[in-house]
Amino acid sequence: MIETIARQARAAAVELAALDTGTKNRALANVLAALEAARGAVQQANAEDRKDATRLIAQKQLSAALAKRLDLSGEKYDAVLAGIRDVIQLPDPVGRVDYARQLDDGLVLRRVSCPIGVIGVIFEARPDAAVQISTLTLKSANAVILKGGREAERTNRALVQAIREGIARTPGVPPDAVQLIATREEVRELLALDEWIDLIIPRGSNELVRSIQDATRIPVLGHADGICAVYIDRAADPAKAARIVADSKAQYPAVCNAAETLIVHRDALGRVLPSVARALADAHVEVRADADALPYLPGARLATEEDFRSEFLDLVIAVKTVRSLDEAVEHIHAHGSRHTDAIVTEDAAAAERFLARVDSAGVFHNASTRFADGFRYGLGAEVGISTNKTHARGPVGLEGLVIYKYRLEGDGHCVGDYGPGKRALRADPFEEGSKPGPQGASGPLQ
Repeated sequence: MIETIARQARAAAVELAALDTGTKNRALANVLAALEAARGAVQQANAEDRKDATRLIAQKQLSAALAKRLDLSGEKYDAVLAGIRDVIQLPDPVGRVDYARQLDDGLVLRRVSCPIGVIGVIFEARPDAAVQISTLTLKSANAVILKGGREAERTNRALVQAIREGIARTPGVPPDAVQLIATREEVRELLALDEWIDLIIPRGSNELVRSIQDATRIPVLGHADGICAVYIDRAADPAKAARIVADSKAQYPAVCNAAETLIVHRDALGRVLPSVARALADAHVEVRADADALPYLPGARLATEEDFRSEFLDLVIAVKTVRSLDEAVEHIHAHGSRHTDAIVTEDAAAAERFLARVDSAGVFHNASTRFADGFRYGLGAEVGISTNKTHARGPVGLEGLVIYKYRLEGDGHCVGDYGPGKRALRADPFEEGSKPGPQGASGPLQ
């Protein structure tokens, strides 16, 4: 059954790769129309999922933080539809030439962006992710197999049904470009299909991501934790620090780009931390601090070492005191997750040193960690956040869903014609629209 789904996805991917931009955009417009028409059915399914979530929270089988991400009512559904319009307006990432060389007369080499192929995306909660992912993969000409969490099973099913109906209304676009699976057993089977699946993207808890990484030979793109830190430098502006820390932690604490750790230079304890403490108190944030910071944080309790390795996803923050910027960087590398980290400072040299040395997907100066988001980056949407250091990093939008191929166009050229005493290969820049130049001189193989 799952292999059949994977084969169908592969066949769909082959067809998608040849589609022009206009056809893909028409398919997206039809998906938008289908989801608009299905609003009532989707929101009814969503209401049933949220009702079950309330029961699961009471039974301690589902966290409140996860349940918050389920809601697709009212303006949230409008935002989902607006996201599709944004994707339609984005440039097509497929077919871009980023390298072109004329190797000889009539022999032109190009490096051209192309789809990855078949992508499996496994995500928890947030049924809006099903729409974001489907529209991004469709625009980038990838086929996708989705697996959402059981807490949003009805909503995901209603959304994907509408998406497939929209695609089916577009001549030349295969509905199997988007498919949905439902069970853990199906996921287990999917992860074994490295012959058919090109990439797995997990979105969810540390436990989910690590279990997937350990269970497959398919490349995995994702992040296991969102342990983000804000560092208050000795030259930080108190008012600016208070605003940035409060926004990073409390604007929406149940997401991976919310700050979990506050690092404070000891010279800023008395000058800056009181302002930050008031902002955190006003936002009802529970503070766990080390012994040095504790006196400046009324109501805080002593932090444990485990607090500095925790992704709270709640109104809780751990505070660490350091003696230098370098010590702050060391703490981030030892305890963070290479997601997003920020420095608050008026010292440009200190900011540059932090931004250069911190090895995270996002490094910010005087800005909230909550900006680490595909929409806010202008990517239109994202399939997830990657802390990998290959292929794609940070919010993965359209650009992260393409790879490249080398296309060589000749006119009967053969390698045997080149070498000592024969013709010479070269690598002349080639402008699109120009014609290959005159015959070149012979010479050694280059």
